[in-house]
Amino acid sequence: MTDSLDRATKIKVILFDVDGVLTDGSIWLFPAPASGPRSTDAHAEKHADKPGFAIISQNMIEAKGFNAHDGTAISLARLGGLKTGMVTKRISETVALRARDLKIDYLYQGAQNKSDILDKILAESGFQEEQIAYVGDDVIDLPIMRRCGLAIAVANARPQVKAMAHHETLSVGGHGAARDAVEYILEAQGTLEKVIDAYIHARMSIK
Repeated sequence: MTDSLDRATKIKVILFDVDGVLTDGSIWLFPAPASGPRSTDAHAEKHADKPGFAIISQNMIEAKGFNAHDGTAISLARLGGLKTGMVTKRISETVALRARDLKIDYLYQGAQNKSDILDKILAESGFQEEQIAYVGDDVIDLPIMRRCGLAIAVANARPQVKAMAHHETLSVGGHGAARDAVEYILEAQGTLEKVIDAYIHARMSIK
């Protein structure tokens, strides 16, 4: 516990897997209300011959359920001076929309090798590995979790991920796990209560 708290004090960036972390892992396919290009189409087409990346269809749309508490976590992280990111293998317009809504700093879809994505983020940000936290749930997350300063597993993560993690959330993926992770880091850094007060004040000031 002490080691994970010490690691949390150094974090400047927190990255999240999407399916199973920011969502409960469910993927819903609905008839598209209208056909037409989407912002992720070109990216998805690059992986059209490989399984598990994206649903490529003008007639269907992939949807996911996000948790409002986790959305608030992104706002709290920003107020606490943390940058945030999503790193996911699947390519989805729903994720692109959610990332824009939350003003996510780093969004990488189609990320089969997440360790390579970490290299890109480090080069872009100038941060060090020890300053990066990653929240994951499945074995595809292991390569990046091995390198990050703070590896966090959601409560329903695969056993291999829990074994790798420095910390485990109380909540399962898609049901507040991201909020747990952000609050854990902010509390370790001694800023959680101040950040919550700032969040409340900002919303009371909106007229």
